[in-house]
Amino acid sequence: MSDTAETAVLESTPTIEGEGRSRVAMTQAAVDLLAGLVDKHGQLMFHQSGGCCDGSSPMCFPEGDFLTSEADVLLGHFELPIEDSEKAGLDFWMSTEQFEYWKHTHLTIDVVPGRGGGFSVESPTGNRFIIRSTLMDVA
Repeated sequence: MSDTAETAVLESTPTIEGEGRSRVAMTQAAVDLLAGLVDKHGQLMFHQSGGCCDGSSPMCFPEGDFLTSEADVLLGHFELPIEDSEKAGLDFWMSTEQFEYWKHTHLTIDVVPGRGGGFSVESPTGNRFIIRSTLMDVA
């Protein structure tokens, strides 16, 4: 894992009605870390909320451990390139309030050295997920 931005290698399938392109991608470092985490925890999900501290980092949870609601937007679905197809699916959620601020950005999940936030499953690995963003034309 490095402190420099990596290129996205995996794009999500669009999940917002009427949109035909990905809003979320992953670097190889993120894919590699997730493969190990899926082995340990089973199927996973991401949630990006607003706020400071841990709330500004993407949090990774075992699927179902974080309950989403109408206050959340499903930004994309990934099929991870791992052997266990039953655990390969991974959704990326964001709070609706946060989405209002980020709706013009394409997000890339990357990994840097450091302690993951709060209850995020990567916390004990010595690495943490981060979001890198670029503006996108949503017209």
